[in-house]
Amino acid sequence: MPASPSTARAINDRLALRLLQQEGPLTAGQLKQLTGLSRPTVADLVERLGAAGLIAVVGEAGEQRRGPNAKVYGIVADRAHLAALDVRTEGVAVAVTDLVGRVLAEASVPIGGDTGTGPAVEQAVTLVERVAKEAGADRLHTVGIGAPGLIDPSSGELRDSTGLPEWHRRLVATLQERLPEARVSVENETNLAALAEQRYGAARDRDTFVLLWLGQGTGAAVVLDGALRRGASGGTGEIGFLPVPGTTALPTATDCEGGFHSLASAAAVVSLAAECDIAATPGELTSAVGVVRAAVAVTRASDGGPGEEPAAAGAEGAVRASGTGSSMLTPGGDAPTPGDSAPLLPGAAAPVPGAGSRSPGAEAPPPPAPAPAARFLDALADRLAVGVASVVAILDPGCVVLGGEVGQAGGEELATRVRDRIARMTPLPTEVRATTLGGGAVLRGALLTARDRAQEELFGPGGPPPQPSQGW
Repeated sequence: MPASPSTARAINDRLALRLLQQEGPLTAGQLKQLTGLSRPTVADLVERLGAAGLIAVVGEAGEQRRGPNAKVYGIVADRAHLAALDVRTEGVAVAVTDLVGRVLAEASVPIGGDTGTGPAVEQAVTLVERVAKEAGADRLHTVGIGAPGLIDPSSGELRDSTGLPEWHRRLVATLQERLPEARVSVENETNLAALAEQRYGAARDRDTFVLLWLGQGTGAAVVLDGALRRGASGGTGEIGFLPVPGTTALPTATDCEGGFHSLASAAAVVSLAAECDIAATPGELTSAVGVVRAAVAVTRASDGGPGEEPAAAGAEGAVRASGTGSSMLTPGGDAPTPGDSAPLLPGAAAPVPGAGSRSPGAEAPPPPAPAPAARFLDALADRLAVGVASVVAILDPGCVVLGGEVGQAGGEELATRVRDRIARMTPLPTEVRATTLGGGAVLRGALLTARDRAQEELFGPGGPPPQPSQGW
């Protein structure tokens, strides 16, 4: 049965708007070519969308023909403003964008663990309001929130979870009260990171994959056949509770200690680094990122060939150094580059002339033990492979992305190690990739879902008319 005229118009309008979102401003002729619609039909939809305040003329384009230049149409970006929040146990980050996703303002604020629920909520809400004002937004149309924990699939609300701050749950309700006209929604942070990796990052070419989040804690997001899977209770991917060998106890219904969390959380990574004689700076998450980044820098230098040996020796000295004084383990510090002529640290071991040479016929020395950095990365890959192999055995996703700040710090060096172990542990072919978005994936995923939700409403049939501006 053919679509009614009104339905056909709505389909054509949404098609044109999606193209303008994906391609940027277009002429009517380009819209005709991309949609396959007739020139009169394109002219009608341009007039309708312009009258609705959704598109406007944003310039002119010269075409290879005589006559006036063609008008270029684009989405009215300030038709709506959107906000995204990345809520962590230690603080919150906020970004405000226009309707096409262009970031207009962003900021973050730390929230200490000893901050009361009320003051913590007020800090977060005040930050949202301040960033919105800096972005020039009189109102927020949609607010997307990424937070750790379980999301109730029936209500869409963040469930009460032991170990997570109470202000997380209160924040969602308070934002809805302070922004009564905004559409406020919350999603698990790892799920949002997976959506961002699929749209912009390491999983752009995958319809089925699993994101393993490695940050303060651990988590996983499952995307099968292009759809995010949440499970019956919203708990798909709570891999921190997965019972694994190598821990001293089993996890409980209220505590993931003893599960995979005990092998791969930031605190566990820092502890493993200490066991491998790699010093760390104070602070769990920062230290985990710092030691992984430092170990990767050392292995890159030592793998550079014979000419890189002096730099590698100096780098190993830096890794073994105590945490006092300047060190490459300081978060954000520059990693050594191959061929650096200056010693990395005062007192770093210098190469011994003639070292490594032996007389003809002499017996070859035994292979050296793995250096601390390589030993640490190998041990970390062993731990991660336990969780990845469990996911692969159940889901056969074909691709696992190591996400989060620690996954980004490990990069290809860590991903390759995990990939090699998985290849030996399972007959199922599985790619292991490093994130390209890191910890910023949560905020990008929240912005993505907020934009999609706003456009779904505004671009849909009978979308709301333009609203007058209203101050805070």
